[in-house]
Amino acid sequence: MNGIGMELDWLKDFLALAEQKTFSRAAEVRHVSQPAFSRRIRALEDWVGTSLFARGAQGTTLTPAGTHFQPAVHDLIRGLEKARRDTRAVGARDTATLSIAATHALSFTFFPNWIRGLMRTQALGTLNLISDSMEACEQILLSGEVHFLLCHHHPEAPTRFEAERFPSLPVSSDVLVPLCAPSPEGHAMWPLPGTSAAPLPYLGYSQASGLGRILAACQDRELTHMATALTSHLAATLMTMARNGHGVAWLPQTVAADDQDRGQLVRAGSEIFDVPIEIRLFRSLECRNQAADALWEHLSQTAISA
Repeated sequence: MNGIGMELDWLKDFLALAEQKTFSRAAEVRHVSQPAFSRRIRALEDWVGTSLFARGAQGTTLTPAGTHFQPAVHDLIRGLEKARRDTRAVGARDTATLSIAATHALSFTFFPNWIRGLMRTQALGTLNLISDSMEACEQILLSGEVHFLLCHHHPEAPTRFEAERFPSLPVSSDVLVPLCAPSPEGHAMWPLPGTSAAPLPYLGYSQASGLGRILAACQDRELTHMATALTSHLAATLMTMARNGHGVAWLPQTVAADDQDRGQLVRAGSEIFDVPIEIRLFRSLECRNQAADALWEHLSQTAISA
């Protein structure tokens, strides 16, 4: 790996450790060994020239220098990712007919089958799919970089879209289900609701996640006793952590169904803890072409007939 790539990884490591507060959890989120993760954090601190974290028995906290550094790192990574998207968009402009942003949770599971079904009846041309967090996808649609945004949605969870500029329609349904690893007997390792004396470890979504926004608006936390063990904007990360026995995560059925079928994840609680949600498509009226208009008309007619 070259120096620039390594330094970008260091910045992502820094944000992961600032969020997770322990080297072991941050290393797991970043999919590297803890010794390698520790070396990269030390290399970043050497590059900056000062300590960014205070190490203690209870974990790590940002030093004043680390606190000062954190917003600059966020801005730098966002700027680099936007520059990459913009550059790719320029390269794809002559060939892509439809540009669609989709949240990570839908890109790898729902989107392939959904788009395959549409292609049986619609000439979609060349597709350009951008996968990112809900926060990033919102910005991509708002800036006119894509024709559509595919995301999970709940009416009680606000989005940044004005209905007049960004009409939307539901294309399917989903449900957030509390799941955890099974015990040796096949029961839930972390059964809801938990107790105040022994709260369950909660695997939650970070602020950049649309699913986190939905749970914050709709989840009745008074029904449960939980303590946050880890946060991430990736449902796939939370699913892996839940599968490995680290706690309870509310996962979309579209994402977790295979793990449930294989018995790697089981319900942590009954349907009373479920959160029904929509899979909704938003479109930009400022970024459009003939293919986008034709797809929207087809989906609108399908939604009316349904």
